[in-house]
Amino acid sequence: MYVVIRKFRHMRSLPEAARRAESGIGQILRQSPGFQGYHVFDCGNGAGGSITLFDSRDTALAANEKALIWIRASLADLVQGEPEVTAGEVLVTVKP
Repeated sequence: MYVVIRKFRHMRSLPEAARRAESGIGQILRQSPGFQGYHVFDCGNGAGGSITLFDSRDTALAANEKALIWIRASLADLVQGEPEVTAGEVLVTVKP
């Protein structure tokens, strides 16, 4: 499994960004091959982020490009600048 984490340091409205993400990029990711999950989180102090999980590096990076295009087009009024992106292979998964 492969993870992509995007962090936004300055957001005008995280609840609005999350609402848009669920109905926008969430639906795009859901149709991508190897998609495992998408989560939006609140870091506090106007910062937020997302975690996306995919089966493989290639599918995750391809989906990340789609996500960045969507972010630029759909969240420009809510975020300042580009997100900080971290990606890597998942080494351990612990489930309930």
